[in-house]
Amino acid sequence: MLWIALWLPSLPLDVFARGLDPRANAQAFAVSSGGHYPLVVVANATARAAGVKRGQLVSAALALAPGIALRDRDASAESAALGDLATFMLGFTPQACIASADALLADLGASLRLFGGLGRLLRLIEDGIDARGYRLRCGVAPTPVAALALARAGQAVPVFARTDLPHMLASLPLRHFDIDVHVQQTLRAAGVTTFGGVRALPRDALARRCGPELVTLCDRALGTVSDTRAPYVPPPHFASRLLLPAPVHDVEALGFAVNRLVHDLSAWLLARGLGVARIALSLGHERHHRRRIGVAATDVEFALGSPTRTVAHLNTVLRERLARLALPAPVDAITLSSADTAPLAGHNLDLLPGNERNAVIVPLADRLRARLGEDSVLRIAPHAEHRPEAALSERAVENRPSPQPSPRFAGRGSASAGLPQSVRSTPRSRNERPPPLAGEGRGEDVRKRPARLRHGTQVIPASDALATQATREAPAAPRPLWLLSEPASLSPAFEHAPWVLRDGPERIESGWWDGGDVRRDYFIAQTPDGGVTWIYRDHRRGTDDGEWFLHGLFA
Repeated sequence: MLWIALWLPSLPLDVFARGLDPRANAQAFAVSSGGHYPLVVVANATARAAGVKRGQLVSAALALAPGIALRDRDASAESAALGDLATFMLGFTPQACIASADALLADLGASLRLFGGLGRLLRLIEDGIDARGYRLRCGVAPTPVAALALARAGQAVPVFARTDLPHMLASLPLRHFDIDVHVQQTLRAAGVTTFGGVRALPRDALARRCGPELVTLCDRALGTVSDTRAPYVPPPHFASRLLLPAPVHDVEALGFAVNRLVHDLSAWLLARGLGVARIALSLGHERHHRRRIGVAATDVEFALGSPTRTVAHLNTVLRERLARLALPAPVDAITLSSADTAPLAGHNLDLLPGNERNAVIVPLADRLRARLGEDSVLRIAPHAEHRPEAALSERAVENRPSPQPSPRFAGRGSASAGLPQSVRSTPRSRNERPPPLAGEGRGEDVRKRPARLRHGTQVIPASDALATQATREAPAAPRPLWLLSEPASLSPAFEHAPWVLRDGPERIESGWWDGGDVRRDYFIAQTPDGGVTWIYRDHRRGTDDGEWFLHGLFA
């Protein structure tokens, strides 16, 4: 086993400061203990440069840096941050746990080969935690206690063998170990301040004076006694709150803070094997502004076209959504939660290098919905109806992968490409065959050869060469990609030039039960200028004298 300890020395400060870009904000900032006589717990580099120190009275800090931003320490936010980081570590190992109020532990022994060695794995972990806005110190050792002590002591050199632990830990001060404060004071009074000094004492006398816990801790540090740790289990629902060190008035400045939360959400989804389908974002306002506007937070909720956990995908849609948001008041806290999730399988690693399979492609529908609004982007869905004008309906984009394209479909626009077939004409029996056009033989099938139409439904047979060409160029799909909103009469069009029939007739007879009775014979026809159309003859009032209408256009 090989354990890594992640020590966060400035966690009380990081839970606030990580919401603002340090390159764009160099304001002095510190976290205080609260109470009647608040003390400075931790301060950023700008405040330390002004003379603010840990343990200093807040009044003294204000005298040294009058413009310093102060926030009371939030223990719940620190605990939630440790949970988010433990969830992030589950992407590298199945064994991660919370060691203390400011440290994590994870077993990397089984993950070294998978991630290409310890050096590469440590870089991935450090880069991921840095992207989340936390300062980090790492320690690597065969035991959890030793790894945590090395991290607190700032010794970044990993220890791989247990036999090296007595030498590496001997000079470490006792404050780097989780030893009771009163026990440390007793040992310090006896002149013992290091781990090696404790080990030099008689075990029985040490147990009587300081308790058996200290002896057990030394044995666990050296690996002579097993050290079992309860693994961390991510919560079933994601909700992360980010407190800002200072109120933010600009929507664009919130993008950096939202990016921090998106990384936490992506790690949680990966640990649980899920993808997020609907996101809820809550922007909390300052307390004195809540009374003025009557709203505690501005809530934004929107759905994605399909479940995802990619950071770039989520960042893109969130930034687009924030860009069209008007803030009624400054924001001092951001909460991101998963309103709806779905199982999302991973993918196998590539065998050959350079084969990039993880290219992030943000669906156009997600970007449009984030920028224009939920109700501005709709999906054309099939409807079980024989009448073409009623065969499709507009619906909201569902949170599932788009269906595979079908060779037969009908639509009212080019946006309907890829939808399954939804319009099927009524099957034609031998006794139900529609009557032929005027001028045709009673037993002749017009689909066997094209014909030209003129006003008055006169049919002129086409030549064999034209029939062969029309058959070869006839579209494969019996439905056009584009239907007119209302069928257009073709009586004026027939007066100028002939139209050529390519395929048909196809009888569609339906709607007698709802007052929209139709009885039509559809044909695929070629216009005089070479366009391919979908026309029909209306037989509601007769069988041989119906009018001709244009209903659709083939691409």
